[in-house]
Amino acid sequence: MAKSSKSEKSERRQVIDDVRRKQKRADSRQGMAIVGVCVVVALVIIGAALYPKARDIVNDRKWKGKSVAEIGAAASVCGDITEKEATGSGDHVPEGQQVDYTDGPPAFGPHWNVAGIAPAPIGDRFYTTDSRPELEQLIHNSEHGYTILWYDATAADDSEQISAMRAIAKIMDANDTNQRLKFKVAPWTKADIKETGKAFPEGQHVALTHWRVDRDTEKQYGAWQYCSEVSGDALESFMDKYPFTDAPEPYAY
Repeated sequence: MAKSSKSEKSERRQVIDDVRRKQKRADSRQGMAIVGVCVVVALVIIGAALYPKARDIVNDRKWKGKSVAEIGAAASVCGDITEKEATGSGDHVPEGQQVDYTDGPPAFGPHWNVAGIAPAPIGDRFYTTDSRPELEQLIHNSEHGYTILWYDATAADDSEQISAMRAIAKIMDANDTNQRLKFKVAPWTKADIKETGKAFPEGQHVALTHWRVDRDTEKQYGAWQYCSEVSGDALESFMDKYPFTDAPEPYAY
């Protein structure tokens, strides 16, 4: 006996309702999966953003309460200090003009002279590749007695080395109550190497530079010391040997 029209409609409605329920459950599962993926992606993004900061906090704690000489490796990781006769004191070139420096990194030479720009402000102690001033600015700092700690791309990629250099910069800044601790940390970048043709010596990733005057002869000299890694011990000895007062213009800032 054939089913009545009413029964057929009821069965069709039940089938349709079942299909709709299944589709709704499928849509719900898909929605939850999408939400789950979004949450995971968000956590990865947040974690990636927070990790460097968390890593820096952990690394910075390692040096808390230390003196400069206690930060980093022993002075034995550094080679001998070398010097060569310097020129360029008072040789100011227009802002924006690039100087052809022949040392990597330079310790002396012509430079810009722009108030508040060249030399770079004393309060800016630590630079990254993104924040570093032009070489022509920093060489004016050298003329004023600054010791500059330069680091290459290998050191830049080492979070512990960066932490040590940043800690040294912070200590220098905190202890400099009379603007006598003239010191900066700056990267020697791949672009610098390309422009000057001068990389650090093989196996060396940190360089200390200073510009001094021999008061007896009035001759000027650039000084360099290269190290395989950061050494606060070597830096302290270097700055004792080359105080800011022996620079061509020690009392200018």
